[in-house]
Amino acid sequence: MNKEEQSPNNEEMVEAFRNLLLLHGHLPDKHGDHNTLRRFLKMRDFDLEKSKEAFLNYMKWRVDYKVDLISQKFKFEEYGEVKKHYPHGFHKVDKTGRPIYIERLGMTDLNAFLKATTIERYVNYHIKEQEKTMSLRYPACSIASDKHVSSTTTILDVSGVGMSNFSKPARSLFMEIQKIDSNYYPETLHRLFVVNASSGFRMLWLALKTFLDARTLAKVQVLGPNYLGELLEAIEPSNLPTFLGGNCTCSDHGGCLFSDEGPWNDPGIKEKIEEPSTIEDAHSETMDKVSENAPANQKESLGKVMITMEKYAALKTAVKDSQKRIEMLEISLHETKKVLIGLAEIIEAIQPNQPITKCKPV
Repeated sequence: MNKEEQSPNNEEMVEAFRNLLLLHGHLPDKHGDHNTLRRFLKMRDFDLEKSKEAFLNYMKWRVDYKVDLISQKFKFEEYGEVKKHYPHGFHKVDKTGRPIYIERLGMTDLNAFLKATTIERYVNYHIKEQEKTMSLRYPACSIASDKHVSSTTTILDVSGVGMSNFSKPARSLFMEIQKIDSNYYPETLHRLFVVNASSGFRMLWLALKTFLDARTLAKVQVLGPNYLGELLEAIEPSNLPTFLGGNCTCSDHGGCLFSDEGPWNDPGIKEKIEEPSTIEDAHSETMDKVSENAPANQKESLGKVMITMEKYAALKTAVKDSQKRIEMLEISLHETKKVLIGLAEIIEAIQPNQPITKCKPV
């Protein structure tokens, strides 16, 4: 984590956000972990209400789009054919331990790509890959580098790409992927290198950048053909494919972009990730590392956060009990309402001017 992420104030904001969602009954059992909540807070500059709205939209999208089902069941049989016409993939890690994602846009054959698959199926494949990155690639990189990893270093090779490449199908695909990544997987881009940018691409970039927010644009570096020095500052040559000036070929896997090479394929690391654990345990371990060398005032703030974490389980139980009581009360009120309505009908049935017959005395 960087210094901003380690800030006790930001840690306290995450706990405040967690409690806000909890008290309103919006904290899910899944996808409500510490790191996810922090990403949505950062997405909205730590504004609690705006972050809550973005998070609830995310959870609704997961249900509406059946994201869990896509992650578990979707099969992208055309994977190999699509990769031939749209070379892309994850490949090893940068110097900070983050996964590297690469696309060779200049080699994309859009017509052949659309014969091999559809935009809808590719979007489902993209979602499945994003879910894999969140649940496997980032945790594996965190274990391998012994520090928290939650973002990706991306390289786009745009050699030969210009305005003519931005056809209607290309725009549709770009817009859909951009919407998903920015709204539902925010703050997962660490840095974006755009390499081999020609004057034609720079014209296209003027149009593309209007779809990106300021936070994303600040992470983008557009480079011409003399890009290697910049890449080597961030990535070891052994982790960079030869087509980008590095030393790696992944010949055993049919090429670097077919390999998906990285710590996430290490059997020992995968076993650790699959071990049963709780969100609170993982967060406690991170907090211990952060606070190890922290000044006294920061340790005090971090201690308050940990106390909040300890109260979390009890608070969650109390809220659930309250919700059950409210449900029972609503049922009781509903039954009472039915009785009152029935009583009102009886009263209305009585004629107020109807003479009352008196019984004669015997």
